[in-house]
Amino acid sequence: MAWVLALVGLGLLSHTAPFPFLLDAVEPGRVMWRAPRSTGAPTIYLTFDDGPNPTATPQLLDVLAREQVRATFFVIPAHLTDDGARLVQRIFDEGHGVGLHTNSKRLVWGTHADTAAWLERSATQVEQLTGRRPCRAFRPHGGWRSAAMMSGLAEADYQLVGWGWNAWDFNWFKRRTARATIDRIVSRASDGLIAVIHDGHHEDPAADRAYAVEAVAGLIPALKKKGFHFGSICDAVAAERQARGPAQAGR
Repeated sequence: MAWVLALVGLGLLSHTAPFPFLLDAVEPGRVMWRAPRSTGAPTIYLTFDDGPNPTATPQLLDVLAREQVRATFFVIPAHLTDDGARLVQRIFDEGHGVGLHTNSKRLVWGTHADTAAWLERSATQVEQLTGRRPCRAFRPHGGWRSAAMMSGLAEADYQLVGWGWNAWDFNWFKRRTARATIDRIVSRASDGLIAVIHDGHHEDPAADRAYAVEAVAGLIPALKKKGFHFGSICDAVAAERQARGPAQAGR
C-alpha cells in the first residue's frame, strides 16, 4: 500500500509541483524556473499574474515607471476587454514584457495540439487588440503541467516560465500582505530569481490587489539597496530560444 501511495503522490507532484520536477524532463530546456545568471549586475525578474486589473495594473505600472524598473506581465486573454487591451498596450509601450497565462487547468487534460492551438490563438488575440504580439513565455495556472502540454510548448516553440521556490505572494493560507511578500522575496533574492506577484485573479480581474502594489513599492527599493537590477523575463526567454537554435525550435 505504501508504494501505491508513493506512486500516486509522485504522479500528482509531477503535474502540480511549483518547482522543477519530473515532467520538466519531457522537453529539456523548455521550462525556466530561474533565469540564466547575468554577466553584469545580479538581476531579479518581477512577474505579475492574472491581469490586467483595471485598478492594480496601472498602479503597478506607475510604481515601475517611478523606479525605472522593467517587469513581465503574464496576462489572461479572457480578461482582455477594451480597457484591458489598453492596459496591455501601456505595458508594451513602457518597455515591459508580456507573456501568456491560463485561468484554468483545462490544458493539463488536453492534447499537445490543444496547447499549441491555445498559444497561437491567444497570441493572435493579443496582437489584434494591441498591435503587438506577446513573447514566447507561458505560465500555466498554478504551475500545473502535463507531458502533452510540454509537447505542445515545443510544437509552438514556447517556454514555460515558473518562479523561484517561495518567491511569491502566496502566504500559506493566511491573508496576503505587502510586508510578508517583501520579506519573503528579499530573503530569497539571488541572481536570476523569478518572483511572482498577482495583479489580478484568475476569475476576477478586478480583485483587490492593493497589497501587491504596496509590496512592489517597498520591494524594489529594498532589492536595489542590495545591488540588484531588474529585467524582463521575455529577454531571458529570447536568449534561451536563440541558444536552442532553429533545430530545436518548433519541434
